Amino acid sequence: MATLALALDRDTEDRLLADIVEYGHSIVARVGTARDLLVALDVRPPEAVVVGAGRATLTAELIAACDGRGIRLIALAASDLDRRHAASLGLYEVVDAGADWSEVETLLVAGIVVPLRIGGRAGAGGALSAGSVIAVWGPAGAPGRTTLAINIAAEIAAAGHTVVLADVDTYSGSVAPSLGMLDEAPGFAAGCRLAGSDSLTQSELERIAQRYNSPQGAFWVLTGIGRPSRWPELSSERVSRTIDALRQWVDYVVLDTGFNLESDEEISSDLFAPRRNAATLTALRSADRVVACGLADPVGMARFLRAWVELADLLTTDRVSVVMNRVRASAVGLDPAGQVTQALLRFGGIESPILVPHDQQGVDAAVLTGRTLRDAAPKSPARTSIRRFVCTELLPVPEPRAGFRWRKLIPG
Repeated sequence: MATLALALDRDTEDRLLADIVEYGHSIVARVGTARDLLVALDVRPPEAVVVGAGRATLTAELIAACDGRGIRLIALAASDLDRRHAASLGLYEVVDAGADWSEVETLLVAGIVVPLRIGGRAGAGGALSAGSVIAVWGPAGAPGRTTLAINIAAEIAAAGHTVVLADVDTYSGSVAPSLGMLDEAPGFAAGCRLAGSDSLTQSELERIAQRYNSPQGAFWVLTGIGRPSRWPELSSERVSRTIDALRQWVDYVVLDTGFNLESDEEISSDLFAPRRNAATLTALRSADRVVACGLADPVGMARFLRAWVELADLLTTDRVSVVMNRVRASAVGLDPAGQVTQALLRFGGIESPILVPHDQQGVDAAVLTGRTLRDAAPKSPARTSIRRFVCTELLPVPEPRAGFRWRKLIPG
């Protein structure tokens, strides 16, 4: 049981009040603004504060006051704007405003939730900052590019950041069917057309993008072309302009790219003709981090290692993270993790790859329901591995908030 202070809008407070009492908590203050809440903290300090994530109720002064008194602060965000506001203040203990009290309770009883601070633009191997682009690439043979891109976007969004997932594949775009979305009007191609006429604004992006909704972290989706014959719409200049616009729109941009790294100029006699691989090549060159994925079996690793040489010729590998999907003993023998790691080091000079274990049941559940692994199979070992990779290599290094002290609450 804990003593709580609330600064929520009336509808949210009325909806949660009965559950708060049922969980055994007592309310010592119910106010409407951050200023009133600061006064209430001096009168009778609560053990935890639950506020709306808007500017009226969540301020830097309130966070500092709670930190100085060792009071837990949890914010309820009603929109992406609220989440961005909370993130700009360094608060990442944020729950969707429409969520049940049980999700807030999870934070209350979990002890310290370490925030992920936004730092500067990453150098080699460092964490990425807001406005960064992550391109997911892999060779031919369905190595799991789309599955990996979707779940990277989901884990970044769940950490409190705004994210857009864009399908840049000009051969077999599959983000839309994987998430159960319609792709009659491809979002990324529409963005490229608007960028070509200097008309790609934030309002236009919100119009053409679709929303993947989840209480665990929603994100935007720009679906890919439904027919491969539409690839000329994704020219290099248009793709570059679209990516630049996406950087300004959200915190992180995740690009699901195609497999082909061939330079089309070498196979075309018309130097001014459109290039089918231009979208993939432009996405990889524009990315702050490239995630190169392959299948962890003899055929998949052979394909990956051949294509790795082409990727290394295209860009410097110090900003490339290697992920091997579907690691399993049935395909490579005993100690599959060791076998895959040694093979990549011996034949590709690749050190410390990220290994994602094979979880057919979890991935099938996600495909069947058109959801992310986080929503369809939260305990999936594949999802756990992807989440660890996102938190340790893509997002900023966790730092405890200065002066923050918290004891674990035990209900009842």
